[in-house]
Amino acid sequence: MSDALYDCRVAYAEAVEALAAEDPRVVVVLNDSVGSGMMAGFARRWPERLFNVGIAEQDMVGIAAGLANGGLRPLVSSASSFLTGRALEQIKADVAYSRAPVVLAAMSPGVAYGALGATHHAIEDLAWMRALANLTALVPADPLETSQAVRAAFALEGPVFLRVSRLPVPPVHPDGYRLRVGVAACLRDGGDVTLVACGTMVSRALGAAALLAGSGVEARVLNMSTIAPLDRDALLAAARETGGLVTVEEHSTRGGLGGAVAEVLAQEHPAPMRILGVPGCFAPGAPAEWIFEHYGLTAEGICSAALDLLGSGREGGR
Repeated sequence: MSDALYDCRVAYAEAVEALAAEDPRVVVVLNDSVGSGMMAGFARRWPERLFNVGIAEQDMVGIAAGLANGGLRPLVSSASSFLTGRALEQIKADVAYSRAPVVLAAMSPGVAYGALGATHHAIEDLAWMRALANLTALVPADPLETSQAVRAAFALEGPVFLRVSRLPVPPVHPDGYRLRVGVAACLRDGGDVTLVACGTMVSRALGAAALLAGSGVEARVLNMSTIAPLDRDALLAAARETGGLVTVEEHSTRGGLGGAVAEVLAQEHPAPMRILGVPGCFAPGAPAEWIFEHYGLTAEGICSAALDLLGSGREGGR
């Protein structure tokens, strides 16, 4: 894993422009977010294909659904906190229920807005989105996967929620990596414990696995880039083959990746778990790195949770 850090929004914007050059049906609908959504290049090249509705998120999603019904391939680009919080009804009725082929690009999710605080943090979005039928939810972990996720989203026939981070991350996949929707990528094998992560937390899970190896613990690392549908096979294999699972996400511990994994295990193969994230509260207004440190969303914090899980399991066995 490289030490260099990259903004996944750059890869996202390049992929969108490449698709738009290939397919004249691709249009963008946004809410005064040309800059933060990295759509300035698109706007310069195809001003007639970009619809800026202003700060009117419900209209934004409804218009995108209408454009899809007219045979176009709309991309909605908006900060996740406002896209999901303000337009949830339209996403449910106009997009998911109607199976409209709309890509909902949720920009700057999690705690990326830092000091702007709880009104701008998007730590509930995955819980809301994965509860909707017919909606695929993708959370890429690095620039390569982000670029592939854009293409995968447009290749699908139905609606897609695409969570695009603004926090810089290192590359975690080799050049030959290929994203498969609904399939977790095993980035490191191990038989002692499984670390399941998505988005910005994948590189931190890999860092935790390296720390665990120094303690003689071999951790499997799964990049669960598809939150809906979830890779049940990979999770059940981890439950059978390792001593337990630690999930880690830039999201509330309620209803996101951890909740999705727990639902699978509880019904099909119960296994020890730890769920790491923002622990069911509004995260404070602070730099994102401070928030990660505060809630143990670091390589050291993940390592500690895994050791705690394994220690509890051994005590239970005695």
